[in-house]
Amino acid sequence: MAKRDQMLRLMYISNLLQDKRNIGATYEEVRNHLEAQHYDRKGYDNDLAFSEKTFKRDRNLLFEVFGIETQFKRSTMSYQIIEDENLEQSQGIFENLMLINAYKQTVDHSKIMLFEKRQASGLHHLDGIVHAIKNCKTISLQYKKFSETASHKKVLQPYAVKEFRNRWYLLANEDDGKDFILKTYSLDRITDLDIHNKTFTKKEIDIESLFVNSFGIVSTLGEKPEKIILSFNQNQKGFVKSLPIHHSQKILIDNNEEYQIELTLIPTYDFYQELLTHAERLTIVQPDKVKNKYLEFLGQAMQLNN
Repeated sequence: MAKRDQMLRLMYISNLLQDKRNIGATYEEVRNHLEAQHYDRKGYDNDLAFSEKTFKRDRNLLFEVFGIETQFKRSTMSYQIIEDENLEQSQGIFENLMLINAYKQTVDHSKIMLFEKRQASGLHHLDGIVHAIKNCKTISLQYKKFSETASHKKVLQPYAVKEFRNRWYLLANEDDGKDFILKTYSLDRITDLDIHNKTFTKKEIDIESLFVNSFGIVSTLGEKPEKIILSFNQNQKGFVKSLPIHHSQKILIDNNEEYQIELTLIPTYDFYQELLTHAERLTIVQPDKVKNKYLEFLGQAMQLNN
């Protein structure tokens, strides 16, 4: 397992190469970047002084641990990241590492880094659940839905965990011998987690495909996605551009008057809730049924607040 200074170095190298994904970075640029990031400050392992040999080892680690592959371009003597789907996931890991590192550098955390006080709980279950998933072990737990007052015991076959809006969800099949159905369980609604010795045989299933046309945690596998065109005013343009609503987002119009995008997905309750957060800055161009459903939600909100 990479040590802390190795992990930070991998993060800095990955960030630099992503910033320079079109032209790449030379070894000297990488070394200078690490020095600028206080790579040689007190607390780092002196045995890991950066060199071309270390850089080669780091590149191998980026691929082995995070699936981030780099290539050397001899014509420019530079290194570039080979684009693939692993980049987004690894970036999330590195961002958490950056957050921890920044937190450790602050003396008075409360005055320098202001965290959201409204945080979902349940992350203490994550390590045990991941262990059970990797080793195909059944788990049992008490689960209480938001709409219920009492919890119920569940015996589950865990398959994956998924994040949505700062909450983590377990994707699992009930170990009851009935039809295979992956359901979602919010980690902050789980208590009394127990990992059993009993194992199960995993079904070959593409977890990503369950949500490729979804917004949120509702699986829409087998449903036909729709093309949805949204228009935002200039005040909202930067926000939607820097934080896309969905991975399918395509820019149709980008000028001083309008920022128009196209999404390809299946509209669910979570999606309409997202649209409502943009309210006065959003126009739904098409289709009409999405616009009408959106207006229905707005109408219900107006009735409740009259």
